[in-house]
Amino acid sequence: MLLKYFYDKDLAHASYMVGCQKTNEAIIIDPARDISPYLAMAEQEGMQIVGAADTHIHADYVSGARELAERVGAKLYVSDEGGEDWQFEYATQYDHEKIREGDKFMVGNVQLEVIHTPGHTPESVSYILTDLGGGATEPMGIFTGDFVFVGSLGRPDLLEKAVGQVGSANAGAIDMFNSVKRFKELPDYMQVWPAHGAGSSCGKGLGAIPSSTVGYEALFNPMLGYEKQESFVDALLDGQPEPPKYYAQMKKVNREGPKVLGEYEMPAKLDVASLASHIEAGALVVDTASPNQYADGHAPGTINIEIANLATWLGWFVNYEKPVYLITGANHLARVVRILHEIGVDDIAGYFDADEVANAGMNTQTYKEVPAAELVDPILDGKVTLIDVRAQTEWDEGRLPNARHIMLGYLRERADEVVNGKPIVVQCRSGNRSAIAASILQAAGAENVINMTGGYRDWNKAELPIEK
Repeated sequence: MLLKYFYDKDLAHASYMVGCQKTNEAIIIDPARDISPYLAMAEQEGMQIVGAADTHIHADYVSGARELAERVGAKLYVSDEGGEDWQFEYATQYDHEKIREGDKFMVGNVQLEVIHTPGHTPESVSYILTDLGGGATEPMGIFTGDFVFVGSLGRPDLLEKAVGQVGSANAGAIDMFNSVKRFKELPDYMQVWPAHGAGSSCGKGLGAIPSSTVGYEALFNPMLGYEKQESFVDALLDGQPEPPKYYAQMKKVNREGPKVLGEYEMPAKLDVASLASHIEAGALVVDTASPNQYADGHAPGTINIEIANLATWLGWFVNYEKPVYLITGANHLARVVRILHEIGVDDIAGYFDADEVANAGMNTQTYKEVPAAELVDPILDGKVTLIDVRAQTEWDEGRLPNARHIMLGYLRERADEVVNGKPIVVQCRSGNRSAIAASILQAAGAENVINMTGGYRDWNKAELPIEK
């Protein structure tokens, strides 16, 4: 048997290739939209990719299952659990098999058994792997998708918060409680292969270790220690972060079927002379420079999201019905385009070369970066408007005096509430998210914006006043 692990750090997403070396056949579990790593690995290992299986309809990235079906003829294995609203509608266009609790299917001599594990979503399934070709009579491990993570569980509140299904969070948490009871009955030695690691918004407190075992999770995963349903539900729902707005879009795309991209095409490089006209027309222009570089000089009207944060934050601000323009370096373009496609941003109208924009003298706007210690007096005296862009859970744990809370993801649509001519200080935990906030407020017309470097972390470390 062959088992290969793929990890996209930009999305904190894990996917897997399971292959039979006797038949040279392989399947991809929870594939990313960019299927090139799987094709390269299949060629390297002499495998033919014959199948693709998602554990559920993903909300945080575009699945690559359709891409595999279209380009290499992979058979789709899709959940038939959860009811009519949770069907993979596009699967009927391809060779596919609807799978339910107890079903088994083979990849060569490797067996995958389906168990229904609702909670994160109603249709969620997990796959138990047994290497029959290797003579095994007991399972080796389980692909848990967004059900069990290392040290955590999948969140059950996305349908309510991101899709608007009122009451589904509590119902999902109850489903998760029952799914966890089944999980703990599995053999302790079984390996656990989840679809996400630390940094994903599909759960809280995810571990950075790529895999675990059932026994280890039973001992040390805090969510597996609850015996009473009510306390489990309360703990699972408490403190879940705000789900990105684009999750609702991803659910729709992955249910109906994403556009088949084929080989990723790079957007055209545009003449910098046209940059101002696009901005004046209201286009979203994203500069991927580092926060320090952007603060030192940028084109007015742009917003700044550095490459490492694109997958996390661009989906909050983009309008999927309108094109996006980029300012980036040619050496970064391929990575940036891949990230945008992974979250369903396919209408990339073009890019402006960052060096050409700078050389043309268009980086005429700046903002100040000031340490927390130097902002104590104006904040305490109320001489500045202080905007805290952290998550609700962070705000609830403690905040600076005179702060107003607008979580970063909602700032662009609410910028007119705070742009009033008064100096604005933006603050998060360390200064990273607030750098994005500074660019958003400047693009909305704020003339005097200050990013508090060190943020709440340094303010608290200096034992300055905190409110709760």
